[in-house]
Amino acid sequence: MLTGAGGALATAVAQELVDAGAELILVGRGESLKRAEDRVPATEVLDLDLSDPASIEELRRHKVDALVHTVGAYGMQDAHKATPDDLNGMMTANMTTLFHAVQGVLPHMLKQKEGMIVGVSAAQAARMSGKGAALYTASKAAVAAYVLSLHDELKGKGVRGCVVYPMGAIDTPTNREAGMTWEATIDPRGMAQSIAHALTRPPRAHLTELKIYPDV
Repeated sequence: MLTGAGGALATAVAQELVDAGAELILVGRGESLKRAEDRVPATEVLDLDLSDPASIEELRRHKVDALVHTVGAYGMQDAHKATPDDLNGMMTANMTTLFHAVQGVLPHMLKQKEGMIVGVSAAQAARMSGKGAALYTASKAAVAAYVLSLHDELKGKGVRGCVVYPMGAIDTPTNREAGMTWEATIDPRGMAQSIAHALTRPPRAHLTELKIYPDV
């Protein structure tokens, strides 16, 4: 199951996994999901708002071996100007959506005694500091702590977790428009290959954390 379908990273991950022979369930919203559906062969396509707890029951209707969660949002604000709405927005986009996705896929994984959960965190969370983006950093640190905690709790039951830290901006049209150069950003297809690698590791050689860097 791939969430955030249609996004730049999710598109690269989808193509990498399809090339590897995976059968995909795409989860997304609106036009982004439609673009993904047009580009990527999928066994299921689910238009769901993962910030809504009702999404859990819909996800539980599907048998999932691995979850790659790419849903998220970035935000900056001066610490003294941050509002409760800013906090709720960052935690909902980055942590609540992951929680709902995990709650949706876990019952089947536990039943079959095998599964993998991949969450995308951030460089700021890896460094535990994000100047000008404290709430974003905190929400992405929550993603990492949650996935690693799940791993330690559930690995004895066959379910493992892996946190991916992009240690820089990903090469997307939006970041290009913002003036970022290709060498200063992370190749999304290369990042997708790293995620695919993590998904295929055996239990006795598993990966729980991946830091992925740009060239500079």
